[in-house]
Amino acid sequence: MKPVLITTDKDKRGVFFGYIDPKDADKDTIRAERVQMCLYWSEDMRGVLGLAVYGPSSTCRISPAMPSGIIKGVTLVAEVTKEAEKAWKNFAK
Repeated sequence: MKPVLITTDKDKRGVFFGYIDPKDADKDTIRAERVQMCLYWSEDMRGVLGLAVYGPSSTCRISPAMPSGIIKGVTLVAEVTKEAEKAWKNFAK
């Protein structure tokens, strides 16, 4: 399983972190494990892709992790850095 940031289309406007099977990265609907949603990212993220590079900061609002979920309307699957993965995991507790 690979840690990724997933965004969804303009109707859903979701930004998620989770673990996916890499072979599913090009699908419109993706099953992800240990899924968290970013409800708000702060200016220090420098945009949504900062969540993939740095991970959320203490001023972001992040949901608790749920065991798994199906994410529909996928528009982006971005690999996350080790630093970002660690930051996301800190919010999952």
